[in-house]
Amino acid sequence: MPISLYNSLTRSQDTFTPQDPNRVTMYVCGPTVYNYVHIGNARGPVVFDVLARLLRRHYAGVVYARNITDVDDKINAAALDAGVPIGTITTRFAQAYRDDMAGLGIAPPDIEPHATGHIEQIIAMCERLIATGHAYAAEGHVLFRVGSYPEYGHLSGRDPEELLAGARIDVAPYKQDPGDFVLWKPSTPELPGWDSPWSRGRPGWHIECSAMCKAQLGDTIDIHAGGVDLLFPHHENEVAQSTCANGGKTFARWWVHNGMLTVDGRKMSKSVGNVLLVHELLKTYPAEALRLFLLRGHYRQPLDWSDAAIAQAVSTLDGWYRVLRELADVPVEGTLPAAAAVEAALCDDLNTPQALAELSQLANAARAATPAGRGAAKAALLGGGALLGLLQQDPETWFKGDSGNTDAAAIDALVAERQAARAARDFKRADQIRDELAARGIAIEDGAQGARWQLVK
Repeated sequence: MPISLYNSLTRSQDTFTPQDPNRVTMYVCGPTVYNYVHIGNARGPVVFDVLARLLRRHYAGVVYARNITDVDDKINAAALDAGVPIGTITTRFAQAYRDDMAGLGIAPPDIEPHATGHIEQIIAMCERLIATGHAYAAEGHVLFRVGSYPEYGHLSGRDPEELLAGARIDVAPYKQDPGDFVLWKPSTPELPGWDSPWSRGRPGWHIECSAMCKAQLGDTIDIHAGGVDLLFPHHENEVAQSTCANGGKTFARWWVHNGMLTVDGRKMSKSVGNVLLVHELLKTYPAEALRLFLLRGHYRQPLDWSDAAIAQAVSTLDGWYRVLRELADVPVEGTLPAAAAVEAALCDDLNTPQALAELSQLANAARAATPAGRGAAKAALLGGGALLGLLQQDPETWFKGDSGNTDAAAIDALVAERQAARAARDFKRADQIRDELAARGIAIEDGAQGARWQLVK
């Protein structure tokens, strides 16, 4: 079945056809590494991880790049505050980002370009833009001449004149037009900088992604993805400078944008005190529950975090893992089959809500399967989960959680003692053990295969 994706460029859902089926290219805007990322920053990586999984099922070669912005004014400020080089800040938080993404079950990208590793390419792109009249140098800066690109505003659907009228733009004296944006800017002695024909300076944010994308994936890529908050000005500026630098070639054929995340209906803000860091959430909630929560809404729509929403994600996974635990003795041989209904939902513009509904149906089918059909039903459930990056653990690991602060052997002994007490009809002692375990956040589940325990999440 073909994949169809909503394309922000055409404002329509179109059947995806890559330039080269043997080399499908996708670039995702990655983090600016100066601090830990919040849960809203993780929505795009989770969604586009599912897209990468889907693409790899359909095409022999997929090249997925997600960049690291490691030179930026926020990074500079953090380094100056700490009294350390920017590399100290960026190395620490780039690794923290990788760890957080891995915790959410996100596979690493095929390529992870760093802005500081592409200064030469950035300078070369600036030189090409100047040579073709699309940029100019002024007082150590290089600026893109927006008026030289008639299609400016097309991606975001904004009129350039209205943008100039309504935007709060700092009109520097060296700008030829108020809307012109910076490609290169000079650095003062305390700031990081690189030698260039115009000044010892550093790149602007927008040119970094254009240069990294061209260097790693080519002049024209299949998919460019990121949050809808990047649509303007970041992605609009990327289109303008890349198209002009590459002789009018299309920069990205598909633009895919994920919606924003709020907390109890409010935008995340330090002043409000509702910024939820992935680094901290992974200590509190099961990682797969966080991932499931981020997939519950359609990626193009807003998503709201609440305690009830994450509790529902945990409950849903409890149900699915309970099915797998009951089928623990059923072998699954060979490669997991693709769950056709789950894949069909994902092929329809990454319809993860429908895909999750189909996964629930597979869980119900596995729960009700006859002995002869249990193996196929379990494989289908696991195969559907794999497409979404879910159900990736052993069921007992899920239910017992992180045993780092839990003496599993001691709990097993208490559960066994309770079983013996029940067998001896010493229900008082059995109830005492249940209450003792409940006080420690451990629930007992009695079933046909005996008693099992789990941490209460």
